[in-house]
Amino acid sequence: QVQLVESGGGLVQAGGSLRLSCVTSGTTFTIGVMRWYRQAPGKQRELVATSNRYGTTNYADSVKGRFTISPVTGKNTVYLQMNNLKAEDTAVYYCNAFIGGSDCWGQGTQVTVSS
Repeated sequence: QVQLVESGGGLVQAGGSLRLSCVTSGTTFTIGVMRWYRQAPGKQRELVATSNRYGTTNYADSVKGRFTISPVTGKNTVYLQMNNLKAEDTAVYYCNAFIGGSDCWGQGTQVTVSS
């Protein structure tokens, strides 16, 4: 069974940093692209950042210059370094990837930024 497991969330003050991790298990496929999404209370889930194995990245305008997504590693892992966090970054952060034709999601990790 394919699993994406996020970790690294927590409570941080505005201006602080967190590093999220997404680890994949249960697959022999090589994942080409991995994404981070987030969903704040009462809001739609939004795409935060995308990365592939070659280091090509894309970011939502709201996080450009503050968040950095790693290349997808050979172990199908991806990281999201979040700096200068703001209260509006508070959300559940989810890892996503298409694996073997299936759209796979992790369970999410809560990030709370206090102002």
